[in-house]
Amino acid sequence: MLAQPTGSDPETSEGAALSSLEAGDPIPNRCVVVFDGSVAEPGSLASSLSRRLGFEVTHVYRYALEGFAAELTREDVTVLRSIQRVDFVARDRVAEASGQAVPAGIKRIDAPQSSTAAVAGSAAVDVDIAILDTGIYKQHKDLNITSGVDCSGRDTGAWGDGDGHGTHVAGAAAAKDNDIGVVGVAPGARLRAVKVLNNNGSGSFGDIICGIDWVTARADTIEVANMSLGATVTGTDDTGCGWTGNSAANTLNQAVCQSVNAGVFYAVAAGNSSINFANDVPASFDQVLTVTAMADFDGKPGGDSVTVCGGETDDKFASFSNWTTVDTPADTDDADHTIAAPGVCVRSTWNNGGYKTISGTSMATPHVTRTAALCIVNGPCTGNPQATRRPPWTSCAPTPSRRPAPTRRRRTTTALSETRTPRASSTTASSSTRATTRAEP
Repeated sequence: MLAQPTGSDPETSEGAALSSLEAGDPIPNRCVVVFDGSVAEPGSLASSLSRRLGFEVTHVYRYALEGFAAELTREDVTVLRSIQRVDFVARDRVAEASGQAVPAGIKRIDAPQSSTAAVAGSAAVDVDIAILDTGIYKQHKDLNITSGVDCSGRDTGAWGDGDGHGTHVAGAAAAKDNDIGVVGVAPGARLRAVKVLNNNGSGSFGDIICGIDWVTARADTIEVANMSLGATVTGTDDTGCGWTGNSAANTLNQAVCQSVNAGVFYAVAAGNSSINFANDVPASFDQVLTVTAMADFDGKPGGDSVTVCGGETDDKFASFSNWTTVDTPADTDDADHTIAAPGVCVRSTWNNGGYKTISGTSMATPHVTRTAALCIVNGPCTGNPQATRRPPWTSCAPTPSRRPAPTRRRRTTTALSETRTPRASSTTASSSTRATTRAEP
């Protein structure tokens, strides 16, 4: 298991500070600054402003956004908002993780029958998947990790998983088809570990945007991205690439839009609070495919009334999962980009080199992420859902009899993270019901 930071390590103190906040709470003195379209080199301007005002830049954004993140005083914010090339300044907020047998969920979505996934021995599916989470355990023999970045701390190379959540998500997506452990939906796919949450499963919108920016810079090789994280915020989705009533959520939405337009497909956990995810981000963004959770213990349709795990019943919507409805036009828009997948008692890789069984929409999401990866590898899918009002992934959906779960219910469940032991109402990615980043108004 990876060692936790100790002593006066800045990541330790920062992690402790974030852990005292709920997902969606504003982080004191932390802001995201977005430049207008006239800035050719965001890094140079950020450095110039840093020297002039005396603040420290924590991230520079060049691809998903043009701007930077920093710790700022109120006076700094006032000065920055007066600068012509600064579009806006948003308060940063807390985000959290949403929580070789073939698992039942893998069987249920017909992954073993996929001609692309039916690899021989240790061969791998030819696709690159980015896991934006708590990192991935570097030495796990069942995972094919090719690169990574740490956006949660000072050392960009320290992307190992000190929590377990990101490693579990990675295994459900892409554990190798070999003679050990479990097998993922896209066996042996190349994994990119994008650590945007710390070893306590908490992070910030600025850290997540850093991860999205890193992925967007590699959009020519990374086909799909998984975000089992989020937060509940005030305001509403404007159905475009913005958010009304919350500047941090607006910034995050813009970053996701830019990345999707670059060709990256995003699957996002719906969250584990048993609520309508209309105010959860990034789950409510129209540009992502949002995943709710259902229970499946035998890999077959048609409920097995005998089997119960974690208090849930086979082929039923998970009681912890967030959901959407078809009652109002706004919720109908969310239903258009929502699907359910197995997320109860999912066994996958863990950050001690072994395996663990947990539940959550975070566990459901990688089933969809890797299914999208297989579809993209085969050709009929693209990562950009902007081409039509109804997302093009519907053309790649399995036949009705093979759908992972119905989505045309009054309540469509979605899930992001694991539900081990319910924690306060936070939404991040490492422990039991951590699910999504929460942004501030």
